Amino acid sequence: MRILQVSSARSFGGGERHLADLSNALAQRGHDVYVALAPASLLFTELSAVPSQNIESVPLRNALDLRAALKLARMAREHRAEIIHAHLARDYPLAALAVKKSKGARLVLTRHLEYPLNRLHMMTLSSVSRVIAVSKAVERALRAQKIFAPRKIRLVSNGIDVERFESIGRGFNREAYRRSLPTRARLLVGITGELREHKGQEDLVRAAAIVTREFADVDFLIVGDDASPDKRYRAHLERLIKELGLEGRVHLMGWLTDVAPFLHAIDLFVSSSRIEPFGLAIVEAMACGAAVVATATGGAQEIIENGVTGKLVPVNNSEALAEALRTLLKDRHERARLSERARMAARERFSLERMVDATEKVYMEALNALSRK
Repeated sequence: MRILQVSSARSFGGGERHLADLSNALAQRGHDVYVALAPASLLFTELSAVPSQNIESVPLRNALDLRAALKLARMAREHRAEIIHAHLARDYPLAALAVKKSKGARLVLTRHLEYPLNRLHMMTLSSVSRVIAVSKAVERALRAQKIFAPRKIRLVSNGIDVERFESIGRGFNREAYRRSLPTRARLLVGITGELREHKGQEDLVRAAAIVTREFADVDFLIVGDDASPDKRYRAHLERLIKELGLEGRVHLMGWLTDVAPFLHAIDLFVSSSRIEPFGLAIVEAMACGAAVVATATGGAQEIIENGVTGKLVPVNNSEALAEALRTLLKDRHERARLSERARMAARERFSLERMVDATEKVYMEALNALSRK
């Protein structure tokens, strides 16, 4: 198949990891993959399996950027794209217009969030062939909005390259890596993800204030960047850490190019999100064998079986989060049990191969729907 992937993302999070892994895997399977990215996109360096000449910079400024839509249409015609696949809501109208100006192309969307789409989407997406929901929570939200016919919605849960995450742990010098971290604590609690209010890093900091009263040998590591222009949320976290007297116990580590070594090195992984439609970071931690404590968002509940593959706690409740952390920090055997079960679940349920197989099936459905017209 000839597939044009579209993303205007400037930052790099779970949705961008999804697009990169999907595009690379499709190219490795022999599909002709083309990608349109925003000029400053971090995805340019992540598309290792896609030929560089197949990746183009397109402004993609907003949902009404007609010039960008026409450039997408030109790309689709030049490469005879059969599928145009958009991954962000602001790109959906542009991709829809490109499809209308590209004979034979079919529009596929991936929805990563539960937030409702707006009136503009309702007016411009009549030509959608299939809509992929990355979780049951997102699928429920899409059906409730009634923008797309139910027959067009497909659930394809996110997947990761489990083998890559597992392989990094083979022969991994855990102690050497831990010596490179800004702490010498015996036990390490970590979190990864963009610094944003809905990711709940503030709740983890408040939980850390409770835990550190009892444990002198536990530190907390927060990995991720604040992609906003004013870095307001990072500044808020810095102030909070200082106010709670947690300097030297809670560390803001910034962006890590590869989180896998970090995930192998920590003792507990936390997802403290207030809203999480899936939770790719949780699956990555599970694949690395980290014991996981997560807030019971819709996405986390689909991934974690409470008490079996991790621990679930109420959303936006620092006290409950702290109590779960205290329990596991005291019990290395329980951490080891959860770690092993988590690793098995990641491999069995969230492999990249399964996700790519399912996405290929969606593409074929879209093409077959065209041929029957």
